Amino acid sequence: MSDRSVSDTVTTDIPAVAELVRDDQDRRAPGRPRSAKADEAIIEAVLDLLSEGSSIESLSIEAVANRAGVGKATIYRRWPNKETLVVDAIAVLKGPPAEVTGESVRDDLLALLRPIGQSKSTRAGRIMPCLIPEVQRNPEMARNYHKLMEPRRQRMRDVLQRGIDSGQLRADLNIDYVSAILTGPMIAQAVLNWNPDLDTSKLPEHIVDTVLPGIVA
Repeated sequence: MSDRSVSDTVTTDIPAVAELVRDDQDRRAPGRPRSAKADEAIIEAVLDLLSEGSSIESLSIEAVANRAGVGKATIYRRWPNKETLVVDAIAVLKGPPAEVTGESVRDDLLALLRPIGQSKSTRAGRIMPCLIPEVQRNPEMARNYHKLMEPRRQRMRDVLQRGIDSGQLRADLNIDYVSAILTGPMIAQAVLNWNPDLDTSKLPEHIVDTVLPGIVA
């Protein structure tokens, strides 16, 4: 772009020039390492916009770039589309799966269920309900989200399988069905506020102590 054309653009569309400048800076020094600071700013921008009431469907890469103070090209070099960006932001929001000791099936199940209920009154509690319509509407979002959740599902499977192997739980259990029975009520309460009168902090114990008698060896 010539000096003349840049000058003309500045007088008519300052935001557009700012975008070009940022993208030009991003293109410099090819092969340089990714900026962790930029990654963090982008993720935080997504979470801020969602927690402020933006739906995932209406969320735009342009809005994220403006909030993060980066160019759209910076985002697209890191994430191929909005769906993968949102799921990575959700992964940061949720953090790693809970740790378990492997010593007690009951204690391990409680350790896995408690974090689900803790998100109700936090930023996660404001954001997670946004996922429900988007996962139902958008196959790409559904695939990415299920991939994100798989390590958590696998950790639950591992706890139940150890219980079977150690003789604590019935050998004929369908592990995936039992996992759904355990986690479903927590998700319904945390995301949908299914019963506003329930004390969510006590729900994991009620679920585990109700289900365990039916699955013990």
